[in-house]
Amino acid sequence: MEVKKRQVFWETIFWIVLLAGIFMSFGVYAKGVKSIFIGMIAGMIALLFAALKTSKIMSENKGNETMSAISNHIYHGAMAFLKREYKILSLFVIVVALLISAFISVNTAICFLCGAICSAVAGYIGMSVSTKSNSRTAHAAEKSLNSAFKIAFSGGVVMGMTVVGLGLLGLTILYYIFKDYEIVNGFALGASSIALFARVGGGIFTKAADVGADLVGKVEAGIPEDDHRNPAVIADNVGDNVGDVAGMGADLFESYVGSIIASITLGALCLNLRGAFLPIVLAGLGIFASIIAVYFVRTKENGNPMFSLQLGTTGSMLLTIIGSYFLITNWFPGEMGGNGIFFALLIGIVAGTLIGYLTEYFTSYNFMPVKRIAQSTETGTATTVISGLDVGMLSTFFPMVIISLATIGAFLVIGGMGNYTLGVYGISIAAVGMLSSVGMIVAVDAYGPISDNAGGIAQMANLEKEVRERTDKLDSVGNTTAAIGKGFAIGSAALTALALLCAYATVVNLEDIDILNPFVTAGVLFGASLPFLFCSLTMGAVGRAAGKMVDEVRRQFRENPGIMTGCCQPNYKKCVDISTKAAILEMLLPGILAIGAPLVVGLGVGTLVDKTIGAQALGGMLMGAIATGVCLAIMMANTGGAWDNAKKYIEEGHFGGKGSAQHAASVVGDTIGDPFKDTSGPSLNILIKLMTIVSLVCATLFIA
Repeated sequence: MEVKKRQVFWETIFWIVLLAGIFMSFGVYAKGVKSIFIGMIAGMIALLFAALKTSKIMSENKGNETMSAISNHIYHGAMAFLKREYKILSLFVIVVALLISAFISVNTAICFLCGAICSAVAGYIGMSVSTKSNSRTAHAAEKSLNSAFKIAFSGGVVMGMTVVGLGLLGLTILYYIFKDYEIVNGFALGASSIALFARVGGGIFTKAADVGADLVGKVEAGIPEDDHRNPAVIADNVGDNVGDVAGMGADLFESYVGSIIASITLGALCLNLRGAFLPIVLAGLGIFASIIAVYFVRTKENGNPMFSLQLGTTGSMLLTIIGSYFLITNWFPGEMGGNGIFFALLIGIVAGTLIGYLTEYFTSYNFMPVKRIAQSTETGTATTVISGLDVGMLSTFFPMVIISLATIGAFLVIGGMGNYTLGVYGISIAAVGMLSSVGMIVAVDAYGPISDNAGGIAQMANLEKEVRERTDKLDSVGNTTAAIGKGFAIGSAALTALALLCAYATVVNLEDIDILNPFVTAGVLFGASLPFLFCSLTMGAVGRAAGKMVDEVRRQFRENPGIMTGCCQPNYKKCVDISTKAAILEMLLPGILAIGAPLVVGLGVGTLVDKTIGAQALGGMLMGAIATGVCLAIMMANTGGAWDNAKKYIEEGHFGGKGSAQHAASVVGDTIGDPFKDTSGPSLNILIKLMTIVSLVCATLFIA
């Protein structure tokens, strides 16, 4: 009872602080230079809310000894991977910081270090809490669906609020100290560097474990998913957190920071001081809206968790729209572009929502595309693969149309053809709008791995059938939210990369890019090929790591028959170690490619030919990479998601059900799709953003 009283007390204090922050955001105080403090206040409130939610989660019961032990295995495996990854990344970050200090400026290097540290800390906190929430969710499922749902979602909220809190707080503090947008660009570069390695490394880890667990455990040995006899099962559960919590959090942390910095840069160059500070205050409003919308998320025993999560997401977006309207019309009364800025923001929010719904349509088994893939399993594995690729390629077209229309719309509503610089500011504001509710988006996405882990713990701890049914219901929703989160991440990456490209072009004084210039044409073609090379590296890494995992699981089954009879426990640690080593070794080359390619093109052409042509060639390379990278990312993410849910649709009893030939074909499709949707596809988001932010930070090196 005392614990609940303390929680009520601190929650009351929090609401007082929150309301004070909201009041300040709408006040006249926010019109001046001191409006940057709104960003600081919002960031601190987000972190305070994350701490409040963490305290609540930790007060919940972890369950029996078996559940607690399994959860500890997952926690220690995830933390061990993260510590080893961060050791390698710390060396990389130090080297890059020294190079930035030598060739650009010491202050930019400081911002770079801060961005890397904030991104790494956000991943560490989020993954620590998520791996401690899983057994508590499973135990709560013994009481009711709503109890389990609240804990799983609260774990996701901690990740979401940590991402936006550290992102906005770090950015505003550095801007207040240095008062120079060019220097603060280093913060985004640091965040991008950590994000790429977190996404690639986490993706390789999780898919190596997942492929080994599925191919040997489910197909060859015929044991259920999350069976404690499978040596790769703990590595698989660790991978869910490494890839979909730390990886997705780092991805959207980078997009969030990148979109704000692009808007600050363009606002300072194209408008005035208020134009530069507007994205900071809009991001603060988004945090306030997300926190309020968290309290909209509730469900009943027989309710639909998906509806509750959608209500929270929609609520945060509507609150952001309403608050932004009053803020923008107050900041820009009667000024050119005032209403246009609001409509640009609205375009970004609507575009992100539509992309999320399209992703759900093409990846959820409630709709025809996935059912068509499931039906194709009746004629074998080949038709399953062909049908999945068909759906994935088709799903690329419609989001690209939305992104294209959003780009043109955001450009026209502010500047139109008569004011190019103001128009590109509109594109950056659209990116800020799409990412304004990122705290809620990350929370909904991170909820999925927690629910998945809870279901695995329920299975391995032999809990009642009713408990497993509740966790399965939460997990099935988590699969859909994960797919929607990936779609949102890709859409936001496209707009953020375009905004950063516009900022780069503005800083290096490129009014246009001559596409017929052979150096620019070569840059476009070279850039268009980079996402394919990147995917080759990441897919190959998963294949090699998965091969080692399959060999290890087979070896344990062969050399220790007692595992299958339940007499002996598998060597889980060995499988975790295989995934960890493979992820850390294989993530380095893709990271070097992303950072090195812009420098090679910009400096190479600039040195050999002319700096102006070098800057144009680099712009062409970025255009080519963004065009193919976004298309490839959407196709791979949706193809993998559709194959995954086609398998789950069959496992629910359709087209033969578990153990049938159709199920075996769907497992193969799902296995191929695993690195599509969880490694290569999501990592492409960061590739295109990292290359554009490298170009922006190093812009002074490319200027004639």
